[in-house]
Amino acid sequence: MDILVLGGTRFVGRHFVAAALARGHRVTLFHRGRNGADLFPDAVHLIGNRDGDLGALSRGSWDATVDISAYLPRQVRQLHDVLGGRGGRYLLVSSTSVYAAPQPVGFTEDLPLVGLADEADEEITDESYGGLKALCERAARDSFGDCLIVRPTYVVGPLDYSGRLAYWVNRLAAGGEVLAPGPADERFQWIDARDLTSWMLSLVEADQRGVFHAAAPYPPVQFGAALAAIAAAVAGPDLRLTWVERDFLLARGVDGGQLPMWPGANPAGIVEAADPSRAVRAGLTARPLRDTAADILAAERADPVAVTVIGTDEPVTVGLDPGVERKLLDEWHATSSAGG
Repeated sequence: MDILVLGGTRFVGRHFVAAALARGHRVTLFHRGRNGADLFPDAVHLIGNRDGDLGALSRGSWDATVDISAYLPRQVRQLHDVLGGRGGRYLLVSSTSVYAAPQPVGFTEDLPLVGLADEADEEITDESYGGLKALCERAARDSFGDCLIVRPTYVVGPLDYSGRLAYWVNRLAAGGEVLAPGPADERFQWIDARDLTSWMLSLVEADQRGVFHAAAPYPPVQFGAALAAIAAAVAGPDLRLTWVERDFLLARGVDGGQLPMWPGANPAGIVEAADPSRAVRAGLTARPLRDTAADILAAERADPVAVTVIGTDEPVTVGLDPGVERKLLDEWHATSSAGG
């Protein structure tokens, strides 16, 4: 197959392209040339910017188009216009963030989607991200017709520049007393990028259509069990988890940015409890979290919680500063002792 990939040089896109090339497909990458220009010498690289320079896509044809980098509905419509029917079947990577609250445990792909008060607003924030992705899905259906939409939960694994799971991997590998944000029994799901992309490629090869969750496991595990699985793979010396109550942390301004992937920081009615049965019937399989954690640790170099903003040299620190963590733990112990 000839496959066009938009966003194929970082994380999810990079894993997808590697899988496609390994299976003998011919791959064209459309990207800005800022990252990964030396990657995948066997692929065709088209340089441009989907926010204003799509000229490189005015020629050529493909059997499938895999869109990993669409965050605005305008981008989907513009891609359709420039391809003019030459892109083949269309796959959009969306998100489980598209769903409106409240979300019942075991929600399916038919749950109502979140809306935006101003659909013309293109500012991407934590609050608008899900609504914009839902609009991307609408644009995909309006433009490409009967397409393929994949809604993953947290995507994790090696090459993840967000550093979210890597924070927990490296923190638990460092050992000592670790601040674990409660509740420990909050539901939690994820998907390894390698499992996600291998399965996505299989969907494209089989000419699948429709909407699919990409989430594991189901039923969801407790967040405490997830941290225990990571610890089983990477635990450092004298590791001990200290569970700190959600209200204590929120009252001190701690959020899901400082403690990444913390389900207790989700807004009310938002749960990590998607039912992936439709995807499983279509071939999705997921490796254990402990295996993903071990692979992340093996791939980490230097400062594992420092990543770089796309296209810049600006560092982004993910997770709690060690001094802040120690201060919070000390205060938690003092509060707990006083209360006892």
